[in-house]
Amino acid sequence: MVHVTAIQQVLAVISGVIVGFSLGLIGGGGSIMAVPLLLYFVGIHDPHLVIGTTALAVAVNSYLNLIPHWRSGNVKWGAAIGFAIPGAVGAFIGSSIGKIVNGKDLLFLFALLMIVVAILMLKPKKGESTTTSFHWTHKMLLRVIPAGLLVGFVSGFFGIGGGFLIVPGLIMSTGMPMIYAIGSSLFSVGTFGLTTAINYAFSGLVLWLVVVEYVGGGILGGVLGTRLANQLSKQKRLLNFVFSGVVIIVGIYMLTLNA
Repeated sequence: MVHVTAIQQVLAVISGVIVGFSLGLIGGGGSIMAVPLLLYFVGIHDPHLVIGTTALAVAVNSYLNLIPHWRSGNVKWGAAIGFAIPGAVGAFIGSSIGKIVNGKDLLFLFALLMIVVAILMLKPKKGESTTTSFHWTHKMLLRVIPAGLLVGFVSGFFGIGGGFLIVPGLIMSTGMPMIYAIGSSLFSVGTFGLTTAINYAFSGLVLWLVVVEYVGGGILGGVLGTRLANQLSKQKRLLNFVFSGVVIIVGIYMLTLNA
């Protein structure tokens, strides 16, 4: 059993604040920093333990953020559930494979994913549709199920929320407007993370106290990040560039350590 010192517990709270702050400030992709922070800043050096712990923390934060979107009418439950159920199956398969992959190899692949995510965040986003008309039909399941299964597998394998994949996956498979995709994606992010965390927990690979500290810090950081985002709305593109640059640097650092 890994012993977490008092200093590491404080650093875990600070890490949660940083992740929550980045999510509130720039949105999707912010949680990609959860794993490297727990590894290198907090100093928990077991990759599988880190992935299991951060998966649960991300899941809890996602379910908490789902509530205001649900109240605002931005969650389309037919699409959300249709994507999340096969995605949970994919997340279970992905996390089961991830647990048996050598920790060093898993971190190497995770570092590559970080760089890919950062590059995708640098690409200019197309203007959001102003329409809010969307009608869920069961015929959409033919596209939603395979998309959810694939994204869930990736999410489970790496122990990430996967929101940066779920949002475009929902848009492409259903044609829903961006605001509905963002709200509906949170249910899948939480479900994928919870599935991964339960799988890891059965192998004793979750630090429960660190999860609480991460979530608590994340709530505080999210409030601060959201407030700053509102003040710096005109500099959103610049913020994305800065954050993406940091993610790329951390990704390269991880590659050099685990090559």
